[in-house]
Amino acid sequence: MTPLVGEDEPGRRLGGPRFLRRLPIVLRLVIAVAAAMSLVLGGAAALVYWRVESALDQQLDADLATYHHTLARDLRAGRSPNGPDGSAYQILDTHGHVVEASALLRKEHLLTADEIIAADDGATIHRDIGGLLPLNPHTLRLTAKRVRLPDHRTVIAVAALRRGHRDEALRELLAQLALADGLTLLAASYVGYRTARAALDPVERYRQRAATLADGAPRVRLPVPEDRNDELTRLGHTLNQMLDRLESAAERERRFLADASHELRTPLSLLRAELDVALHRRRTADELTETLRSVDTEVQRLIDLSNALLDLEELGSTKHLTRAPVDLADLVDTTVSPHLRAAEGDGRSLTVEVTPATVTVDARWLRPAIGNLISNALRHGHGDIHVTAIASEDRLRLTLTDEGPGFPRDFLPRAFDRFTRAEASRTSEGSGLGLAFVAAVATAHGGAAHAENTERGAAVILDISC
Repeated sequence: MTPLVGEDEPGRRLGGPRFLRRLPIVLRLVIAVAAAMSLVLGGAAALVYWRVESALDQQLDADLATYHHTLARDLRAGRSPNGPDGSAYQILDTHGHVVEASALLRKEHLLTADEIIAADDGATIHRDIGGLLPLNPHTLRLTAKRVRLPDHRTVIAVAALRRGHRDEALRELLAQLALADGLTLLAASYVGYRTARAALDPVERYRQRAATLADGAPRVRLPVPEDRNDELTRLGHTLNQMLDRLESAAERERRFLADASHELRTPLSLLRAELDVALHRRRTADELTETLRSVDTEVQRLIDLSNALLDLEELGSTKHLTRAPVDLADLVDTTVSPHLRAAEGDGRSLTVEVTPATVTVDARWLRPAIGNLISNALRHGHGDIHVTAIASEDRLRLTLTDEGPGFPRDFLPRAFDRFTRAEASRTSEGSGLGLAFVAAVATAHGGAAHAENTERGAAVILDISC
C-alpha cells in the first residue's frame, strides 16, 4: 500500500495549481497580487517589529546593567539595596539559598542549579521570565553575577526588571501592524481587481462579439477604439484583420463551390445529352463514333478540371514544394519548345530572353505554370509572344507579354481567382483555373503573380524567390 500513498501525495501537491488554473484570470491576478503584497507587507512588518524590539531590548538591557551595578555597589557598602520602580533583586549564596530578596522575589527561585554553578564560576547569566503572549503581569528580565563582599564572602546578585512596558509596547505594535497590513492588503487586492478587470474587459467584449460568428452573423467586427495604440487595441485590430481574412476566405469558398458545381455540371450534362441522343434511336457506326468522340472530349475536360483542382489543393501547402538547382535557360527552353509549333500554326512568333543563371526552384510546378501562361496567350492573345526570365539577388522574375488587346479593366483585380474568365460565357474554352494555378505556384515559391496591361498588350509577371 505504500506506493499508493506515494502516488496520492503528488496528486495532492498538484491539486493546488490545477485548482488555480481553473479560476478566471482576474481572480488569479488578484490572488497573485494578494500573495505578493502579503510577502512584502509581512517582510516590512517583520523589519519594523525587529527594529522596535531591538531598540526596546537595548534600553532594557542598559537599565538592567545599571541596576545590577548599583545593587553590587550597595552590597559591598553594606547598604540596603534600592532600585528604580519595577525592579527586584535576590541575593543567593553559592549553594543557591536565598540570603536576601525584595518582597516580590522572596519565595521564587530565579536561577537553576546549573545557572548558580555557572555564576559562581564567574559567568554572567541573562534570562527572561515569561513570554510576550499570553498576558502575564509578572514578566521579568534578569541578570545574575557573583559579587565578592568586604568580609571575603561570595554571593550571587540577581537583578531583575519588569518587562511589562516593553511587552505591552510590542503587543500594541503587533496589533497596529496587523491592522495596517490587513487594510493595505484589502486595498491592494481591490486595486488589483479593478486594474485587472479594466485590462481584461476589452478582451471579454472581443470574445462576446467573436462568439456571434458561430451564429453566422454577417460582417462581425470587434469594437476597437481608434484613438488608442496599446496592446489590447493592437490585438483588436489584428483580430479584425483576421475576421476580414476569414470572411474573404468563406466568400471565396462559397464562390468556389458554386463555380466548381457549375463547371462539373456542364460537361456531365453534355455527356448525358450525348448518351440520350445516341440511345434514342439506332445509330450508324459513324454517328456512334462521333458521339464517342464528343463523350471523350467531355471526359477529358472533366479529367483536366479534376487534375487542376487537385494541383491547386496540393500547392496550398509548401510541404509539397521540392526545390533543386536547375539551369534557368534550360528550364525556360524545355517549357517553351512544345508551344512553338502551335505559335507557328497561328502565324505568331514565340521568343525567349533569359539571363544565364542557376536557380533553386521546383521545376515540377514551375514548368506547367509557364506553360499555362503561354497557352493563355496563344488562346486569348494576339500578335507575338515574348518570355523574359531574369534572376538576380535570390529573386526570379518571369514576364510573358503579347500584342493583344490586353485584359478587360474590370477583370484585372480578379484575374488569378479560380474559375474566372475574361469572357462572361462559361462555354468558352478553358476552365478558368490556369492563372489561379500560376498564382498558387508563385505563392508556394514565396512570391506573387500579377497581371497588367501595357502599351503593346497584356503582361503577366511572376516574382518568386530562387
